[in-house]
Amino acid sequence: MREILTGIDRIVDSDSSILLIGETGSGKEIIAEYIHNTSNRADKPFVKISLSAMPAELLESELFGHERGAFTSASTEKKGLFEIANTGSIFLDDIDDIPLQIQTKLLRVLETRELMKVGGTKPININVRLITASKIDLKELVNRGIFRPDLFYRINVVPFSIPPLRERRDDIELLFNHFIKHYKPKKPVSISPDALQALVNYSWPGNVRELKNTVQRIVLFVDNEIKNEDLPEEIKSENPVEFLIKACQKCYAEGDMKYEQIISCLEHNLLRGSLVNNSWNQSKAAKSLGLSLSTFRDKLKRFNVSNPSSPNE
Repeated sequence: MREILTGIDRIVDSDSSILLIGETGSGKEIIAEYIHNTSNRADKPFVKISLSAMPAELLESELFGHERGAFTSASTEKKGLFEIANTGSIFLDDIDDIPLQIQTKLLRVLETRELMKVGGTKPININVRLITASKIDLKELVNRGIFRPDLFYRINVVPFSIPPLRERRDDIELLFNHFIKHYKPKKPVSISPDALQALVNYSWPGNVRELKNTVQRIVLFVDNEIKNEDLPEEIKSENPVEFLIKACQKCYAEGDMKYEQIISCLEHNLLRGSLVNNSWNQSKAAKSLGLSLSTFRDKLKRFNVSNPSSPNE
């Protein structure tokens, strides 16, 4: 995440389009807000829309606006979100869900920096920083013919892949404490070591959004210390083997991996998981797996497992 934010800081004041790729709930909207708020457009409008939540028949009018009388229910003129965001930034979430017929008009707007309202006759000049987000690799949709390749290249100028929470376990305690302070600002709440370990071990299929909702649920019933029995059942009962399989599902599904590659991926996750569970103490991690320290270290080198907070380790 530090690398991602460093990369964003380098290009944040440019007008280049940014594409955020990551699973649902991984924090793409928060990063989009960070991009706008740290850019030279921070004091200008920031408009966001989830394209998956908008019916296709209303989307064109919502994005580009319409003139009075453009269609039956258009009793008044309406500004579209691009016009509202003029001089600022617009965040199009779930760009992978945008209908083909809207893709054509969106591409024209991005290329000409002009938009035409539904039913309009005069183009409107706009100056907008575009940030888009997708929950899947858009190249797959391009290959399937349901996403225009020219639009893909237009929005994919600066892409950032946001890793799921299960691949950034060092963030879990930090995020948990942040959400605790948010939902319980006037009363300090601690967490027991066992409960924290259960949180770290959980696979978080809903990512940061699931963690936030979990904290909100927990603090409704806990006043002082969060214990293991206070956690939701799915977090307390997740099997470690199931976690390892889940951790590899994305690689297996998207990477067309062979048997040996899947085994290597599982072993990498097992090694890293043992280190996380033992606070990156290699001796304790090796003992937890029944390995000698020398064998454990050989495997760390073989599978390129290192502590992200200690790059020189």
